Amino acid sequence: MSRILIIEDDMTINGLLRNIMERNGHIAHSACNGADGLAMSLHENYNLILLDLMLPGKSGGEILREFRKASATPVIILSAKGEIHDRIELLRLGADDYITKPFDIDEVLLRIQAVLRRTAHQENNEIVFHELTIRPDSKRVFINNAELACTATEYAILELLMKNPARIFSKRTLYELVMGEDYLQEDNTMNVHISNLRRKIAKHTNQKYIETVYGMGYRLAMMAVSHNNNVT
Repeated sequence: MSRILIIEDDMTINGLLRNIMERNGHIAHSACNGADGLAMSLHENYNLILLDLMLPGKSGGEILREFRKASATPVIILSAKGEIHDRIELLRLGADDYITKPFDIDEVLLRIQAVLRRTAHQENNEIVFHELTIRPDSKRVFINNAELACTATEYAILELLMKNPARIFSKRTLYELVMGEDYLQEDNTMNVHISNLRRKIAKHTNQKYIETVYGMGYRLAMMAVSHNNNVT
C-alpha cells in the first residue's frame, strides 16, 4: 500500500484520481493549490506525488524545483503541455515521469506502478556503490562504515551522481540541478564542491569515485560502479 499525494486544482480530475488510487489499494491525499501541495509534500511522507503544472499560487514547476532540494520522492507530472522541450525541462528538474492530458486512467495506473517498482528497492533507504553508501532519508553518507561529514551541497552532488552512474553531468547541469537556480556565468562553485568531496572520500579509500570527463563534465567513476542489487 503506497501513500500518494495528488496536487491538482481541477476538482473533477483531483477527485477522479483520488478515487482511482483508493480503489487500487493506495492511500490518497489531495491538494488543490500550489502552496498547500508544497507544504504537504514537504511535511508528510509519501511514496509518490502526482503533480499538475498549472496551479494557482505556485506552479508545478516551482513546486518541483523546491521539493527536489529536500526529497527524492518520485514525482509524476500531469500536464496539458505536451511539447518535448517542456517534458525535457521537467525531467531535468527531477520529475520521474510525465503524462500529457487528457490521459487514460489505465495509463496513469501503469505509469504509477512502474515508478513505484523502480523505487521499491530503496525502501531500506540506502543506495550502495562499492564502499560508498548514501541514505536519502537522513541525507547521510558512509564509506567503509565510517560516516562522511558532508555539507548539504556535497550530499546533493553525490546523490545525483550515484542515482545516475552512467550519466556525465556538465558543470552547468550539475549546478542547476544541485543549486536549484540558473547557471548564469562561468564560476568555480562546482569545482570547489567536487574538490572538497573528493578530499573527504580520499581520507577513507584509494578508490576514485568522482571522475572528470574532460571537456564534458563529471560522472561517477566507472571503476567504482558496483553491481549491488540496491543499484538502479
